[in-house]
Amino acid sequence: MCKRIFSLFQYTIWNFVPKNLFEQFRRIANFYFLIIFLVQLMIDTPTSPVTSGLPLIFVITVTGYEDWLRHNADNEVNGAPVFVVRSGSLVQTRSKNIRVGDIVRVAKDETFPADLVLLSSDRADGTCHITTASLDGETNLKTHFSVAETSVCQSVSQLESLQAVVECQQPEADLYRFVGRITVTQHGEEIVRPLGPENLLLRGARLKNTKEIFGVAVYTGMESKMALNYKCKSQKRSAVEKSMNTFLIIYLGILLFEAILSTILKYAWQAEDKWDEPFYNQKTEQERNSSPILKFISDFLAFLVLYNFIIPISLYVTVEMQKFLGSFFIAQVNTSDLNEELGQVEYVFTDKTGTLTENEMQFRECSINGTKYREVNGKLVPEGMSDDSTDSSSPHLVSGVHFNHFLLLDTHTHTHTHTLHIGEELLFLKAVSLCHTVQISYDQPDCLVGGGDPFSHVNGFSSNHMEYYASSPDEKALVEAAKRIGVAFTGSSGDAMEIKTFGKSEKYKLLHVLEFDADRRRMSVYYRLPQVTQLLFTKGAESAILPFTTSGEIEKTRLHVDEFALVRNNFFSKNHIHSVFVNFNFVAVYSTGMKETIEALRLAGIKVWVLTGDKHETAVSVSLSCGHFHRTMNILELLQQRSDNECAEQLGRLARRIKEDHVIQHGLVVDGASLSLALREHEKLFMEVCKNCSAVLCCRMAPLQKAKVVRLLKTSPEKPITLAIGDGANDVSMIQEAHVGIGIMGKEGRQAVRNSDYAIARFKFLAKLLLVHGHFYYIRIATLVQYFFYKNVCFITPQFLYQFFCLFSQQTLYDSVYLTLYNICFTSLPILVYSLFEQLVHPHVLQNKPGLYRDISKNALLSFRPFLYWTLLGFSHAFVFFFGSYILMGEDTTLMGNGQMFGNWTFGTLIFTVMVITVTLKLALETHFWTWMNHFVTWGSIAFYFIFSLFYGGIIWPFLHTQDMYFVFVQLLSSGSAWFAIIIIVITCLFPDVVKKVFYRHLQPTSTEKSQAQALSCVESLCCYQHGQSGCSRLSPNPQLPVSRSWNDTDYFYSNDRSILTLSPIEATHC
Repeated sequence: MCKRIFSLFQYTIWNFVPKNLFEQFRRIANFYFLIIFLVQLMIDTPTSPVTSGLPLIFVITVTGYEDWLRHNADNEVNGAPVFVVRSGSLVQTRSKNIRVGDIVRVAKDETFPADLVLLSSDRADGTCHITTASLDGETNLKTHFSVAETSVCQSVSQLESLQAVVECQQPEADLYRFVGRITVTQHGEEIVRPLGPENLLLRGARLKNTKEIFGVAVYTGMESKMALNYKCKSQKRSAVEKSMNTFLIIYLGILLFEAILSTILKYAWQAEDKWDEPFYNQKTEQERNSSPILKFISDFLAFLVLYNFIIPISLYVTVEMQKFLGSFFIAQVNTSDLNEELGQVEYVFTDKTGTLTENEMQFRECSINGTKYREVNGKLVPEGMSDDSTDSSSPHLVSGVHFNHFLLLDTHTHTHTHTLHIGEELLFLKAVSLCHTVQISYDQPDCLVGGGDPFSHVNGFSSNHMEYYASSPDEKALVEAAKRIGVAFTGSSGDAMEIKTFGKSEKYKLLHVLEFDADRRRMSVYYRLPQVTQLLFTKGAESAILPFTTSGEIEKTRLHVDEFALVRNNFFSKNHIHSVFVNFNFVAVYSTGMKETIEALRLAGIKVWVLTGDKHETAVSVSLSCGHFHRTMNILELLQQRSDNECAEQLGRLARRIKEDHVIQHGLVVDGASLSLALREHEKLFMEVCKNCSAVLCCRMAPLQKAKVVRLLKTSPEKPITLAIGDGANDVSMIQEAHVGIGIMGKEGRQAVRNSDYAIARFKFLAKLLLVHGHFYYIRIATLVQYFFYKNVCFITPQFLYQFFCLFSQQTLYDSVYLTLYNICFTSLPILVYSLFEQLVHPHVLQNKPGLYRDISKNALLSFRPFLYWTLLGFSHAFVFFFGSYILMGEDTTLMGNGQMFGNWTFGTLIFTVMVITVTLKLALETHFWTWMNHFVTWGSIAFYFIFSLFYGGIIWPFLHTQDMYFVFVQLLSSGSAWFAIIIIVITCLFPDVVKKVFYRHLQPTSTEKSQAQALSCVESLCCYQHGQSGCSRLSPNPQLPVSRSWNDTDYFYSNDRSILTLSPIEATHC
């Protein structure tokens, strides 16, 4: 029996603990802290095991939270209610309980819970209509069929008595292939019928325009075609995390060097007897007899634990908190680990249907036999005329147009049997209403069910209750436009078609349909009119219609074709005797702000690839319309390649053409079949061509092919950061494959959203997500990582230097409470708040200057140069802390008025005090965006340290075994020399950093700093901002008469670090 449960969750109840621990300890940091924790448990070390154990447990526990959410989402899908036929009745059960062979009932607008072979529907012919938008991105209605022997079984009792056997192939991922047969036993005779893709209803597809269907389950759970097209979700790790691991290895080398050096110097120092066993520290008998090697290892591990704070586990706790809390400032976040990755994207892979477009088309204008018309307020108006004059006979057709008389040919006698007085415009509207494959859905679902009059709805209720479902968005747009103008398609039954022409009902007999295909590139319908004449309408692309024309205003029509080329256009022709050429133009309803978003991404240095399951012509048309392809771009094609050699030759020609025309931009169009050949043997050449193209369009793509394209680029030698965005189940594989996956909450279900890292409502929000949020989060997390290592170098280096003055006895410089609270309380909140609210540049500046995104690309802020700067800065500050304090207190100097001298703990406390103040003020220098919370935690952390130290050292705490710090801090603060030393050391550390910042900002400013300067000039002219204002104003002496001021688009508002400015929404057009 196959597995019936559908799951994208990577754990089960049995493998959660081992698999989760394996995932967690793949991180170098977690593995390192586990080793330190075990060392602290095994030997006597200067610090407690709690300092490493508790943070490690916290990090491991929090990480499984998001996996648990996915597990709940899977349970929601598997627990969806369905109806199955069992024991002669319909029984409600859960989706996960469907077994192969169960007969399932699915109602209108429901999704299929498994792959079903259609048995029957509420229609007499046993057909049904479905949409597979969530599977392959196609929004058109598809007709599926049942075999004649089962289509009559429309009741539960008939299905219960049905005797049939379904045999089919093993499960496979191909959505368009299915081979099987059904054997039906009737009256003792076995009837065998073949089964193909037209008989299979795929899981994830949706039933449309059909009241209900019954189907038998053949593939369930993870064996359904939708599940087989999903990739196994892998753990995604950001580039920042990889940089952290690299830094960790470097600091681990520093730690090992310090521990080994300290151990060697200890034994070198103790080579003299007076230092090996001084009179005040006699060895025990066990210590004298212990193995020198074990003693050396024990001392090495003790130094390792003493210095291990140079690699702070609190860094990983803070990073987890920053990512978790920061995710609340973005839309729906499923994976908070990748916030900073939004600032590093180099390639965007996007679906077309539902992502770039809204799955809709709108009729705009048309050309009828050389005359252009446009739709105005439900009327067809010739170019250059208004809609004031209306023909009384055809109220929706504007008068003043010449009407021709068309002779229709009787195809049996080939004689002119009837002269039809009909205008070209009206003929166009009738052709639009008759030449299509549109289906109608009504609010009253029973209107077409049963054996009644199929057109009874015409008099039953208004046609406004109708909803059209078409095989393509443009076909639907045409039929709806004809209905608005006055010629409405109202239904079909068998071979009868009905339209209402300005309220008058007309019926036509459909004789034959020639479906659209890739070879003909046109569709034809053959009708018999009520007057016994016959008429052929043909609809298709202009390239498929114009070559066969013999009469009419052909040249004018060609001119209109060129004018309409910016958006989708198709042709109608009417045969015989005369040809009326109708070129109609309609615009796709694109996602709002789509063009601006694609252009902004291009300016930010991000390449956009469109991966779609649509046909080549449709995909190219949309790419041109949405700005993905420019009109001046040289479009290269890799289409319909049938062999490896043919594919290699074409790729070679494209590569040579790119080199010859390297000045202009190139765009590449490739279809799924050619892509398979290119990836099989010519992957390197294909990637070379793609990388030299500004935009790439891949059409007729299967879901797994989309994932393969993403993986191909993701694993290329440059290792670029990729992002995939889509809204359907067919996009899930590429969303999971990319470094960052974005789901759009569109019309194709929620599969993409459930399996994405982030979810947004529209494609246009991608620009803000990357250019603003990505910029902010990358700068925040990069500074957080560098700052954490800096402040811990400042923390541990004095401890290392102190060993030179205490015979490497492993004596701690700081009290154990200070050692524990340094990263937890005294210095943690300022960097956490910084990492949540810092804004290096105002959001409007980032959105209006996409080029600023390039400044942080390629992991610029975590490269070796800034890492070296922060590390050397930490060591230099540590040396100033230690030796500045040593010079002050050395040579037995008395710093108290009564002549009393300071001791060991006072020396360590002085260094610790200077360190807390310096590292906190250093972060204050790095902060550009001050809020009340920044002020609170920055100055509050310093104040908390002083208050805590006064209480901790000023009171006898009965629960402490020893209290080395009693009255130490109070004594330190009572010395004026100590205060003077604190001020001098802090200034000595920070003054060179201030000079460096000023020097570089004025002599070598980055583009980001230039933008800050431009924005600052805007702020300098302001006094204050009121909440809700969207313009810039200067306060005048009379507050009731403010002087207004406007800015050019090149000037930007920047919220400066001033408390008088509030965070109010300001439009970029005003600043």
